[in-house]
Amino acid sequence: MRFPALFVNHGGGPLPLLGKQPSVIKHMKKIVSHHLPPRKPKAIVVLSAHYEADPVQITTSKTPPMLFDYHGFPPETYKYKYPAPGSPELANEIQRLFLSNNIDSEFNETRGFDHGVFIPLMVMYPGANIPVVCVSMHKSLDISIHLRIGIALAPLQEQDILILGSGYTFHNMGAFFNPTPRTIRASIKFNEW
Repeated sequence: MRFPALFVNHGGGPLPLLGKQPSVIKHMKKIVSHHLPPRKPKAIVVLSAHYEADPVQITTSKTPPMLFDYHGFPPETYKYKYPAPGSPELANEIQRLFLSNNIDSEFNETRGFDHGVFIPLMVMYPGANIPVVCVSMHKSLDISIHLRIGIALAPLQEQDILILGSGYTFHNMGAFFNPTPRTIRASIKFNEW
């Protein structure tokens, strides 16, 4: 069985790790036990809803830092560590795949693991011993670009590399807390798609 490309709900900030969203933790663990091969992936490519850029960016740090991209949580949530290595070699391979699929991209040597990366990985692969490369979403959020990104990344699955999307199906937090008829329609339209 090859590693799939899959999507996980990473919950609200650090809430899953604080025990506030047990169903999210249960879901992440179930994915590992029921939907992934029993072996560990050779590497993980993560596309987080919290990382957008134009052009698409690919992380290249050998030792990615933590990026605590949330606020207002208990002090211990800013001390989490997920010391998984990066993989400049895999980043280079991803850029070659993008180039052959006419997707503009650039390297980012300083970007760390945002909570869309470290929350699911702390649950799914707590050993932090699998190389991780992050790929940004395209800032336009244009579906055709993201479909091309998926097509470009697909060959990695044959190399035992897990491709992981992380976020919510509707990740507009402004609309989440202050919904309007327009944002409600957009959310419904997306979920029905």
